[in-house]
Amino acid sequence: MSAVREFQVTFDAHDPDRLARFWAEALGYRLEPPPAPFASWDQALEAWGVPPAARNSKSAIVPPEGGAGPRVFFQQVPEAKTAKNRVHLDLRAAQGLEGEAALEALETECTRLVGLGAVRVRRSEPGAEPGSDGYLVMTDPEGNEFCLD
Repeated sequence: MSAVREFQVTFDAHDPDRLARFWAEALGYRLEPPPAPFASWDQALEAWGVPPAARNSKSAIVPPEGGAGPRVFFQQVPEAKTAKNRVHLDLRAAQGLEGEAALEALETECTRLVGLGAVRVRRSEPGAEPGSDGYLVMTDPEGNEFCLD
């Protein structure tokens, strides 16, 4: 049997810093800290000779200290998003809840994420699809689809 591989999720973005900050809040993650001995990314990028105009070309978030989950990487690209995502994240905002309590939890999380820059697309009611307890479709600040379920 082969070993489990570590992986990261990568997003193309126009503004990697903004998207990283959105997803850090959405997931309960934190911005990836700069490498030692640097106290800040600005200090590191300055020392590495990265020009100011290129300093928002990448960003990353990681799970909180002691947490588990993949690193999420954001890379700047010139083109805009043009089609539906082939892969998307499902944020489990109502785990362990059922019925009206689950829907209330989804709506509460939706409101929080809209305050961070997300857009609500639609709500799928419980039973609208076989086996579905209901979910919300949203987009992040750059239009990437994700679901709350």
